[in-house]
Amino acid sequence: MMRTAPRMLTAAATALALLLTGCGGDSGDDDGKITLRFQSLAWQKESVDANKALVAQWNATHPDVRVEYVQGSWDSVHDQLLTSFEGGEAPDIIHDASDDLADFAYGGYLADLGELLPDRLKSDIPWRSWRTTTFGGKVYGVPFLQEPRVLVANARWLKKSGVRVPTPDKPWSWAEFRDVTRELGDADEGKYGVAWPLKEPVSATLNLSLSTGGKMFHRGADGKVEVRFDQGDETVPRTVHDQVNSDKSASATTLGMGGSDTLPGFFGGKYAMVPLGFSYRQQLAQQAPEGFDWQVLPAPAGPEGLTQGVSPQTLSVAEDSPHKKEAAAFLDFFLQPRNMVRLARGDWMLPTGKEALKDRALHTTEHDWAVGTALAAHLRSAPAQSVRGYPEWKDKVATPALQEYYSGAIDLPELRERLVEDGNLVLARYQR
Repeated sequence: MMRTAPRMLTAAATALALLLTGCGGDSGDDDGKITLRFQSLAWQKESVDANKALVAQWNATHPDVRVEYVQGSWDSVHDQLLTSFEGGEAPDIIHDASDDLADFAYGGYLADLGELLPDRLKSDIPWRSWRTTTFGGKVYGVPFLQEPRVLVANARWLKKSGVRVPTPDKPWSWAEFRDVTRELGDADEGKYGVAWPLKEPVSATLNLSLSTGGKMFHRGADGKVEVRFDQGDETVPRTVHDQVNSDKSASATTLGMGGSDTLPGFFGGKYAMVPLGFSYRQQLAQQAPEGFDWQVLPAPAGPEGLTQGVSPQTLSVAEDSPHKKEAAAFLDFFLQPRNMVRLARGDWMLPTGKEALKDRALHTTEHDWAVGTALAAHLRSAPAQSVRGYPEWKDKVATPALQEYYSGAIDLPELRERLVEDGNLVLARYQR
């Protein structure tokens, strides 16, 4: 669901940028009327329809400020935006994710929204969400959709096994989760208690580790960030490693997969559970074989309870936009509680707004909406949210190190050494 953001500019990315931005360069005023370009990354039909319908509703009631819907792509958004910023062709209103904003914020490409947004919107979204888009004391985006990681389970398999089924009020601990996967799995028969799709292992590991007190990044009094791998950081990676290599309760073959890649095996009765983002419920609802009974369970809890990190989807305004006030007014309309619910349901995610989260449609047992909504209060800013140099640390250090550890190629001390020593060398270059 969430995007991958390649970091190297390519000719293809440049061409895409020109295509998406229309090569115009002006939020043009025709006959005194303002046109705002809104680049959306919505991709599921329900979500695209909801976005376009809201744009049409705005245009019908605001004849002097027209919003032009522009379709973007999660796969190329970072490079496409960088190209458009540097070329003076950026959209006025920008859809992205909070973990992609730091470089743009510090680079001066995004407007500070602190004085532009109405009090209604500021107070409706809790501070824990605003923290994900706040850099250097300024707000560079509105976090509006968020997605907890959950366990998607074969309900019949769990019921037949007799294991205790967790709830948000009484979740499994990480130790209990490991015990349960041992009980559910039988590697000799090709059945596993859990399948970890960890093609991109870093965000999943860091975000889930908040429940065990893991922080990984620590900011000193001088403002500089260093990597540490303390006891709280060990629990989640050690659990995955041991499930794969010691217990044989987790499938080794899924470590290189994306979430969607595990669904055929899940539907085929190969895995009892798969940790996935909450929005994967749409694929489950649409693709599950007739009669297949699945359910959503909360991720395991640690000393910090069900706390986990998230990188919400965001809406920002370009610093170069000549119509920042009008763009902020559109954001206020677009993110009214009823509209935020509509967008969340279209993406099968959770809204950040407190009023939207009260909507009855998000508390139904259908497709386990209520389970996800119960987790909203436990979502915090992802650990790497404001760390400069994180993309390089993730790509060059953390991803290969975690992949090797999870596969059993290296042990925990070597994992720690690579994450910390190699990682701090990377971060130091960004903090001189």
